[in-house]
Amino acid sequence: MRANYKVEFASGVFLLLGIAALVWLATRATDYGQDIGKETYTISARFANVGDLRNRAPVKIGGVTIGLVESIALDPVSFEAVVRMSVASRFDEIPSDTGASVLTSGVLGDRYIGLEPGGAPDMLADGDEIFITQSAIVLEQVISKYMFNTGTGGDKE
Repeated sequence: MRANYKVEFASGVFLLLGIAALVWLATRATDYGQDIGKETYTISARFANVGDLRNRAPVKIGGVTIGLVESIALDPVSFEAVVRMSVASRFDEIPSDTGASVLTSGVLGDRYIGLEPGGAPDMLADGDEIFITQSAIVLEQVISKYMFNTGTGGDKE
């Protein structure tokens, strides 16, 4: 009877450690609790397609998170997605000719905004808009282009 108790206790501890590991993995994979600080400024960018970009997605330069996506809205006139981003105030020297792209990271395919700094002498400030943008690449569109040979312009005889 005593040996059975030790096996059950060891199994319970192993199970609890497994659950704790899964909770830790889930919080790391979703960037739960990601914090950029209290002092931020807001910039925006317009994209033809943002894919499945979500609120609180990271905004990165060179792989370093500098901010978060604050909101995504549709412009009713141009039908473009307007993405508002909060950037930490300590990153206040981003050139005004910076480009923004919707990129994919990780195995799960999470989307984020990647910024590519330019070389302009003036810097982005609160309320500014990024004009150089590249939309998300939608895998289904790429596959259909190659499968059905659409958009190549050349007819085979």
